[in-house]
Amino acid sequence: MDIDENLPRRRDDPLGNLVTQDIDSLSVAELDARIASLKAEIIRCEGKIAFASKHRSVADALFKK
Repeated sequence: MDIDENLPRRRDDPLGNLVTQDIDSLSVAELDARIASLKAEIIRCEGKIAFASKHRSVADALFKK
């Protein structure tokens, strides 16, 4: 459990807004497009995580000397 889970979400929280959107009125094509966009965003986030992890390990190595 993350400490921040108990805090109220901001009204403009993009993830909170995304998961509470009504998708019942979307067509199959619209849902497919939404899934493709979400998969692309996952890949972008994974790339950022990889970059941050590499950056952190380089910084840790630099300051351990």
